Amino acid sequence: MNRRIVVGLDGSAESVAAAHWAAREALLRGAPLHLVHAELWSAPHVGPSTGSEERRRAAWTLLREASDELSGAHPRLDISTESFDGQPAASLARAAAGASMLVLGSRGLGTLRGFVLGSIGMAVIHGVEQPVVLVRASEDALPHAQGRHLNRDVVVGVDTARPCDALLSFAFDEASRRACTLRALHTWMLPPLAGYGAAYSREANTRIAETERTGLDDMLRPWRDMYPAVDLDARATLGPASEQLLEAGSGAGLMVVGRRIRRSPVGRHIGPIAHAVLHHSTAPVAVIAHE
Repeated sequence: MNRRIVVGLDGSAESVAAAHWAAREALLRGAPLHLVHAELWSAPHVGPSTGSEERRRAAWTLLREASDELSGAHPRLDISTESFDGQPAASLARAAAGASMLVLGSRGLGTLRGFVLGSIGMAVIHGVEQPVVLVRASEDALPHAQGRHLNRDVVVGVDTARPCDALLSFAFDEASRRACTLRALHTWMLPPLAGYGAAYSREANTRIAETERTGLDDMLRPWRDMYPAVDLDARATLGPASEQLLEAGSGAGLMVVGRRIRRSPVGRHIGPIAHAVLHHSTAPVAVIAHE
């Protein structure tokens, strides 16, 4: 794997915000930054037209201006550019092959808070196994664009029933690089019969809560040992996972969620929890693929 961070640029404010976020991430990692523009300029078996040539020039102008702006802000950053003629989702996936991370912009829900994942963004998330980070451009996201997010918490959603090394490795590494608090959240729900008769009691709830906290501590213990300098805030809370994560991630510097890799083309999705976080988090969201 090469260390570079790939950013998809399309000229939108969201993609510009993503490029600035990725530039600071590249500096944290000591990695090169690769700016990519992908667009379908010409149909197969059709020669170049005046329109396609104009779009190519516009693409290179976009990349050059973005590169110049980022170089001015970060003179030490190694920046390269590339433009593709092809389907954007497939082109971005090819560009990200072997990279350490792919960063995309994602537009907000108008006056609502959150992400809108279009067909391209969703296809890219499904099509790559590298971490994909989605960044939005809004007043809420301004601290992220200006780099003030680096000292804010990293929040990761975990499931003690399905431990995921890839998810925890990414989250601990990010918190370590940023020297910030890592907030690991595991959620649990009452058993289906907890609302009936003697099955519902404070003592029973207390025992369940203690079991969940113990399971979370056991899962995180090896990671505490590997990252002793990381300030870890681990919590097991009662309630719907997506709601608890969004509440915990309010004001965070980065949200980290997982998606299970599905080798079959049938039923490809990112799961309801990741889906909710992607659509409603105001912080950048990293989607980590795992088996």
